[in-house]
Amino acid sequence: MQFHHHGYVSTDPKVQPAAGVGLNRPEELPDKVDVLIVGTGPAGMITAAQLSQFPDVNTRIIERRGGRLEIGQADGIQARSVETFQAFGFAPEIIAEAYHITEMNFWQPDPENPQNIKRTSRAVDDEMGISEFPHLIVNQARVLDYFAEVMENSPTRMKPDYGWEFVSLEIGEGEYPVTVKLAGTSQHEGQERTVKAKYVVGSDGARSKVRDAIGCEMSGDRANHAWGVMDVLANTDFPDIRTKCAIQSHDGGSILHIPREGGYLFRMYVDLGVVPDDDNGTIRATPLQEIIDRANKILHPYSVDVKSVAWNSVYEVGHRVTHRFDDVPTSQVGQRSPRVFITGDACHTHSAKAGQGMNVSMQDGFNIGWKLGHVLEGRSPESLLSTYTAERQVIAQNLIDFDRTWSSMMAKNPEDFESPSELADFYVRTAEFPAGFMTEYHPSAIVGQAKHQDLATGFPMGKRFKSAKALRISDTNPLHLGHLAQADGRWRIYAFADAAKAGTPDSAMAKFADWLANDPASPVVSTPEGLDRNAWFDVKAVYQQDHHTFDLNDVPSVFKPQVGEFQLNDLENVFGTYSAADIFEERGLSRDGVVVVVRPDQYVANIVPLAATDELGAFFAGVLKGHAAAQV
Repeated sequence: MQFHHHGYVSTDPKVQPAAGVGLNRPEELPDKVDVLIVGTGPAGMITAAQLSQFPDVNTRIIERRGGRLEIGQADGIQARSVETFQAFGFAPEIIAEAYHITEMNFWQPDPENPQNIKRTSRAVDDEMGISEFPHLIVNQARVLDYFAEVMENSPTRMKPDYGWEFVSLEIGEGEYPVTVKLAGTSQHEGQERTVKAKYVVGSDGARSKVRDAIGCEMSGDRANHAWGVMDVLANTDFPDIRTKCAIQSHDGGSILHIPREGGYLFRMYVDLGVVPDDDNGTIRATPLQEIIDRANKILHPYSVDVKSVAWNSVYEVGHRVTHRFDDVPTSQVGQRSPRVFITGDACHTHSAKAGQGMNVSMQDGFNIGWKLGHVLEGRSPESLLSTYTAERQVIAQNLIDFDRTWSSMMAKNPEDFESPSELADFYVRTAEFPAGFMTEYHPSAIVGQAKHQDLATGFPMGKRFKSAKALRISDTNPLHLGHLAQADGRWRIYAFADAAKAGTPDSAMAKFADWLANDPASPVVSTPEGLDRNAWFDVKAVYQQDHHTFDLNDVPSVFKPQVGEFQLNDLENVFGTYSAADIFEERGLSRDGVVVVVRPDQYVANIVPLAATDELGAFFAGVLKGHAAAQV
């Protein structure tokens, strides 16, 4: 963490200096805003937290509740989300308080006594080492608290506006074309407000009014299976009560069992069976005691003696997704830019048992957040916003397809499986998808063609930047490169050097550095006057040698930008290889050198040789507003 570049700091370094709209932020909801976010769920809060890093973008987030969420329904935090939390600065804290999933155990009827269940297998949660981050369980409310802290500590000093409910919107013309009507709740009961916005993000859940207002409809499977879910404190003789389990009984149904953070507490998804066609919602009134009784029948010969119920509900599994995630009808795509977006449960719903809802929803918000920030600050053309639906709708459909398979398998009778290990095998085989690492964006204005993929085989184009360690030259610390990327809206440019040592004249790295520092087609040169050279682009240099063979004076100045009011040299961008794990070997990087470009939301956007500066300039010409590139 760097924080003295504006002068000496002795207070909490996570509290950034107020700037832009944060210098005089009104407590009351203003009449005009740049972005109005509806709903403080995970998708809305990460969108707000990302936009809070853009000082000149006036963003407000409203919530119909009167205050913070106290009991959250979602609790599974996949490794990709923890990786995202690292960028927002609170991964260590949430890791410390969360429950860590390291194994999943599978229970099935005992062949010798089918009325009893028996542990049949254990599966390591991340057997293939997909991520260095853990798989966590933590209350959704705590995730929202951390994002709220990021917002409040940001330059914009953002806070949720509680007690306001979305009523309707109309899209017109002008600088603030979206007119939103709100009704007061809780502390604002009886009040009405009209807010004009440049853009609106609907993160208002499965019953989204924003979705309805822009004419989006959910389509997909209707609910045909019900589950009772309960967070309980109980005494039990079930030996795996503190381990995640899939439990299948002979004739009582199934349980997905998930221990909760803090010890003692655990969650059970209890199978309530197929929902009759004429049920009309009756299943949702299933008494809590019946759910507890069903759980005890499934667990036989073990039992649970429930002492306290923190939360419980009944839900029907349905798999639904909207065909677009913004207000532009399919027939008008490419003809106008969207003004209203929907995220999370507002545009995709599914079962909770794959632990995907909150995780995929947050990636929706991360995706649209930086794009809105770039357009509103004038960094990028408005056409950037059209990539949101194009990218996220496909991901949502992939999620629906996966969850349909997983939830169906959880509901099957044990005798219907082809082998006793089928469920466990599926869990291990598909681990990369629920962990959040199968997202792969297709070529577009912000994802290049993979024609140079062979130069960086370990960084697949369109997938998230899979971190690896390198050794920072300035202080000899071995660090994960990816962990240094903050959710600050900046693009990342990783320049992996050719075999020549730092300071070698006319090396490929030296020529690239000269282009990056001086050529009009360089994205770094496009940074507006008055801003630090690294304000829009975070550039890292990684040499093939270790730190004993060169020092910072050998390194081109573009990798040591001057920042802050005192124009101090930032010396933390230069790396050598780490003897215990050579990043060039681990990530299949060309020894001739390669440039890897990573988007603000951590996805690989382009890969080019060090000498292919025309290609790199042309790519950023499509990303940056009014930026001219050399002809390719």
